[in-house]
Amino acid sequence: MFLLYLLSRVRTLGNWPTLFYGNLIIPETVLGVGLLSYFTLANIPLGLPTIIIAHTVLGLGFSTPILFIRFSEIDHRIFEASRVLGASSSQTFFKVALPLMRPTLFAAGLMIFIISFDDFVLSYFCSGTSSQTLSLFLVASIRFGISPVVNAFASILLILIVLLAALFFSFKKEARLF
Repeated sequence: MFLLYLLSRVRTLGNWPTLFYGNLIIPETVLGVGLLSYFTLANIPLGLPTIIIAHTVLGLGFSTPILFIRFSEIDHRIFEASRVLGASSSQTFFKVALPLMRPTLFAAGLMIFIISFDDFVLSYFCSGTSSQTLSLFLVASIRFGISPVVNAFASILLILIVLLAALFFSFKKEARLF
């Protein structure tokens, strides 16, 4: 993120976040096969590290443009004022930029978590035999019939989502139309 901060300050780079839109356009099956081919070519054993790399690649396409746009929207005079008052670049980042970015970081992190939590295709191609994600476990369980474990887990997830949604809406203030 510090790199995004530095790159957002440089105006001559043009529209570089569009480089990250590629994995939003490419189907996940193609991305999974491509990553599997890369891991095989580089002799990287499939397992938890390859799943993390695959989900990171997927998440970069969603988070980088959002974070870059938010960094670009912040008035650069705030950073200049911080520098004039004697703060270093790292102090400016941690004391000024990071607090301004907190809502965007939370939203991007939540979005990436939801996308990664639900992702079956990349997990299927990049997991190997040594590790298993939740989505792979559920698909493997359904192959032999719906078990009570799958039903219980689905019920727990549904209750958790309803509680989180109720908590979210309880903090929202009433919107007035007039």
